[in-house]
Amino acid sequence: MKLVWMFILFMFSPVSFATDAVEIPRSETVELTDPASKLVYPVFIKTPRSYRSNTDKIYPIIYLTDGLYSFQLASGATRFPMNSGAMEEAFIVSLSYSKGSKGASSRIRDYTPSRADDWKLPTGNAEGHALFIRDVVFPYMAANYRVSTTERTYVGNSLGGLFGAYILFKHPTMFSNYVLGSPSIWFNNHDLLNLKITDSINPIRVYISVGSLERPQFGAEQDMVAGATKLKNKIITEAGGSVTLKFNIIEDAKHATAFPTTLIQGLDWIYGNP
Repeated sequence: MKLVWMFILFMFSPVSFATDAVEIPRSETVELTDPASKLVYPVFIKTPRSYRSNTDKIYPIIYLTDGLYSFQLASGATRFPMNSGAMEEAFIVSLSYSKGSKGASSRIRDYTPSRADDWKLPTGNAEGHALFIRDVVFPYMAANYRVSTTERTYVGNSLGGLFGAYILFKHPTMFSNYVLGSPSIWFNNHDLLNLKITDSINPIRVYISVGSLERPQFGAEQDMVAGATKLKNKIITEAGGSVTLKFNIIEDAKHATAFPTTLIQGLDWIYGNP
């Protein structure tokens, strides 16, 4: 009951309105360069509310793909749970697309694990982008903030979900948790499923979620439910006892609408306080 009243007060407390553009509190943008490609990537960072007052605390980090879309969504969805104590506080860090390129070309290039000759845009830089995150983004965060070097969560949707699955297979200990929304396992004839999963001695939690309407009979181009199920089965069969997996099908959700639910339910599964 106390949490209910906190939510009511939080949602309906007086607010002031200004003519300036709305800004996400406690957030900033930095630009980091991939030394291999020389491409520059904006990175959006939001610090936890208690960061300045709780000077001895080391915070986990939630990393997201797809830049501004996921950053705004994660910031808004976690605001009440984190501020009320219903969810552990964490940094929110969202990686945007390379400067000077259109979003579609950047994400298709960086989130796909293999070259697909039938695609007009470049593909297959997932390994390079993963190394950029590991060797540039992680050290930047560690050098500038009080953040955990082991408690990291990856969140990605669609091609971002495919990219996260690739990291899980090839570099599993980069993250301790993975939230994979509607992963595009169909890419390049499902070739991701041919990769061997690298063993991990560290415990890893994986949350996979997909909308029930992400199937051709409901107008979807690909059967995302079948793809997500194949990914789930491969992880259960090959990843061993170090991985704890939760699989969820979101009723009445399409590809365009499933991710907000995947995001908050996945993060609640990982960081939620009973």
